Amino acid sequence: MSPGLSDLHDRARELLDPVHYDYFAGGAADEVVLADNERAFGRFALLPRILRGTPTRDLAVALPGARASMPVVVAPTAFHRLAHPDGELATARATAAAGTVLVSSMASTVAVGAVVAAARSVDPAAAVWFQLYLQPDAEVTRCLVRRAEDAGCTALVVTVDSPVFGRRERDVRNGFDDLPAGFAAENMRDLPGGPPGGTRDIEMSAALSWDDLDLVRARTTLPVLLKGVLHPEDARLAVERGLDGIVVSNHGGRQFDAVPAALDALPRIADAVDGRVPVLLDGGVRRGSDVALALALGATAVGVGRPVVWGLAADGEDGVRQVLDLLRDEFDHALALCGGRGLADLTRDLVVTRGAASW
Repeated sequence: MSPGLSDLHDRARELLDPVHYDYFAGGAADEVVLADNERAFGRFALLPRILRGTPTRDLAVALPGARASMPVVVAPTAFHRLAHPDGELATARATAAAGTVLVSSMASTVAVGAVVAAARSVDPAAAVWFQLYLQPDAEVTRCLVRRAEDAGCTALVVTVDSPVFGRRERDVRNGFDDLPAGFAAENMRDLPGGPPGGTRDIEMSAALSWDDLDLVRARTTLPVLLKGVLHPEDARLAVERGLDGIVVSNHGGRQFDAVPAALDALPRIADAVDGRVPVLLDGGVRRGSDVALALALGATAVGVGRPVVWGLAADGEDGVRQVLDLLRDEFDHALALCGGRGLADLTRDLVVTRGAASW
């Protein structure tokens, strides 16, 4: 982790309620995957090219429903008002100021309409995607999609790695199983089957299928990305069924502690997709050189989650902006050192495994 992000993390830990810190920082079971997401980047090295760069590099990337100023987006993370009173509004404004995409969590403590409005108070063209968990009640899912559309979201990111909730032992130990008074998952308010004026629980269901996903796609004109893909065959199926993008992710190590690091899964999924749709990666990105490595292994862009929360907790909107500016500067520096002029110059031949015997 870069010193700037480490400082924000340490400041956030000082300021946060320890129970809430553990919620944001923790992972599933023994937290093997949580740690491995970061360690995976250390298993590879970049092999630079020389005498082929340019003084000014183009970092922009085209994504479904968005053009981002850099290949770093803000991944969906829940409950930002636990980190800072301005919560998701501050995150949205900072992300828009950075010219990149916010993936607004379905478990946001601010409703998606207000999140989009906050982003567009900074940049009228700001792109906000909506993260969606398919709900067992199809009418609830339809209402959530309509809300995202009415809010002006430019894509849906359907998270599919949660047929059941992950076992997060820090939360169990702390007895953290509900939000404090005055906080709620605001996107779940006033939905069918819920109490008038109140919120429904976000439900997980192992009975959901590709057919349920097809129903969502049939009822929206928004691009739909699939988040939580680790098996290349699922990536092939997603492309065949018309999905608009893949997010390689293990839920930040918060769901299943027996899966690979996201970066280790990336190359096989990129090969399976073969350039037909964008492939994003989230999990473990802590430096701009991590971004460069992910792109060289086949990602179109990466998502960052916990670093954004640490920035928010440490210094609100300014802290989030610090995180995004730091990653942009570090990535541009890494691209220059690789001899790159733009993102297309980060290719698989630049990646080697560490250790002289491996290449």
